[in-house]
Formats: sequence, structure tokens, C-alpha cells
Amino acid sequence: MLNKFENIDFYMITDSILSKNGIFSDVKNAIQAGCKIVQYREKNKPTRVMVEEAKKLKKICDKKAIFLINDRIDIALAVDSDGVHIGQDDMAFETVKKLIGNDKFIGMTVHNLEEAYQAEKYGVDYIGLAPIFETDTKEDALKPCGIEMILNVRKNIKIPIVAVGGINKKNVKDVLIAGADSVAPIKSILSCNDIYNEIKNFINIIGEWKK
Repeated sequence: MLNKFENIDFYMITDSILSKNGIFSDVKNAIQAGCKIVQYREKNKPTRVMVEEAKKLKKICDKKAIFLINDRIDIALAVDSDGVHIGQDDMAFETVKKLIGNDKFIGMTVHNLEEAYQAEKYGVDYIGLAPIFETDTKEDALKPCGIEMILNVRKNIKIPIVAVGGINKKNVKDVLIAGADSVAPIKSILSCNDIYNEIKNFINIIGEWKK
């Protein structure tokens, strides 16, 4: 599973509030542009609605992109997603692993080196290091950890790092140079009028850097 994830460059996170054309259109465009991993993230919708949306998104992603569910293990189980992404205050890693099984991805949000160490020790497939820069896509966002934190974490752990929070085309190269394996721009993608080409541009930038 880990080797498969190491080939990921652009990481898509859905947000129905920021979306201009709806999450289904966003994900279709992302996959057509070359995105290989999608995280379904919703916070305030009824469970039944989330299950139906997750089912549709899974079909869109089928065999083209890894499909993860944010936080909600019950929904991940209901739709048989490829895995989950959990935060520091969510269900314990050991419990999540028992519930979803060894053949599923588990990613974890971390904010500092100590949390990154612990996540690697748990055995997560990747970490989402956040927030790198100022962001307003999360109401409870912490103070940005900055490029320096990517450098520090990269020196001390081996698992893939996804950089999250305030990522855009102006700073993405700095993020990659610091050691991030993948980036998850949210607002800069979902607020634009042409998601397909915007993601294509990000993937090209990442591809050039990784050559």
C-alpha cells in the first residue's frame, strides 16, 4: 500500500461549501486532470446524505484514484472506501485499523514533529502536515507551522508527507523543495473557474520538480 501512495503527487480534498460546481463535478475534473487520490471531507451533513455522496464519489474514482473518507469510519465501512484520513482527536489509530482492516489506507493529520513521529510509529501510510500557511478552509485551524516544519519532519520520518493549508502555485515549489511528497491545495483549486486546468498546472509543476 505504501509504495502505491508514494507515487501520489496531487491530493484532492472535497469541500461542498467552497465548491462552485459541486463536489461530483470537482472530482470528475480532478481525475480527468490526473489526480490519483481523493478525500471526501464533509462536516455538517446528515449521515444518510454523506453515505449517498460517498457512494457516488467512489464510482467516479473507481480504479482511477484512491478514495478516502475523512474522519467518518462508519461511512468508510458503509461504502467500502479505499481507506480513511483521521485527525488527532478522532478515533484511536489501533481501533480504526481493527475496524477497516490491513488492506486499507490510513492517513493522519499532524501539526508538529512529535505528532509526526507518533503517526509513523502507529504505522500510518502517510501524514497530512497542516497547516503550512494561513488558511480559512477550517474554522479551527491552528497557527501555520511553515516551511521549516516540513524540513524538520522530512529529516526525521520516512513515510510520505502531504502538505496541507494555504498551498497555491506561488508557494508549491517551496513546499516540495522542503520535502513534501504531495500537496493538497483546497481553496486555490475549488475557488477557481477551471478546476481541470488548475489541477493540471499543479501536477505539471510537481512532475517537473520530481524529475
